[in-house]
Amino acid sequence: MVDWNLDILKKSLAGKYFGHRLYYYPVTGSTNDDAFKLGIAGAPEGTVVVADAQTKGRGRLQRSWHSPAGSNIYTTVILRPQMDAAITPQISILAGVAVAEVLASYCPGRVKVKWPNDILIDGKKVCGILSQAKADVNKVDFVILGIGINVNINQFPDEISNIATSLAMETGKQISRQQLIISLYENMTKWYKQLLKDGFSQIKEKWLGLSQMIGQKVQVIFQEEVISGDAVDIDNDGSLIIIAKDGKKIKASAGDATIIG
Repeated sequence: MVDWNLDILKKSLAGKYFGHRLYYYPVTGSTNDDAFKLGIAGAPEGTVVVADAQTKGRGRLQRSWHSPAGSNIYTTVILRPQMDAAITPQISILAGVAVAEVLASYCPGRVKVKWPNDILIDGKKVCGILSQAKADVNKVDFVILGIGINVNINQFPDEISNIATSLAMETGKQISRQQLIISLYENMTKWYKQLLKDGFSQIKEKWLGLSQMIGQKVQVIFQEEVISGDAVDIDNDGSLIIIAKDGKKIKASAGDATIIG
């Protein structure tokens, strides 16, 4: 089911901060790969890529992202922020807040963010966010921000069926992907302008309020390293701040985080 009209989608985003230039593909490898190439070619900030299906969709750590046709949102936006390369992870945090707010309009009180870049409904993953930056030394050329939302899918591969969900599964209704993507980019615009104008503090405060991990005992695994302790905050570079058993403050910049009690 293709539940969007491309002409209407383009008209709805025309003149907007995000989506004023829109590339739509019935099938592509990865919207992030497409956007990265467009970024290198000089595409302006706010350029959006949307696909109905991906053959090489991926999440963090090069994991595959289940991307069938006709059911979900796969989209990437190109940003060209004037900011230090070290703090570009703030953009993923911003996106988490923006997506969570929009999804909460469908599932009030049930949406949380999970560090570093997942959105959950009642503990199950409904959205993943993947950003990549192209930078020279400290200067950011562009950032691509990819968002995958499980919208109307009602069946997942066995290996993720107990940890993934969709808006349709949680609401019992078919959701308009077209309206969702328009709402998403409207809300993203609000928070992105907030970041550029006033900095990270309000976004961080909002994210902390949506987090299921802050104040909990967590374990973060990255490659061979395991960090355990109390999750207390996030840093300005997006790192999770953990207080270990010995009182030492540790910053985790990547990995899989789990609440352990």
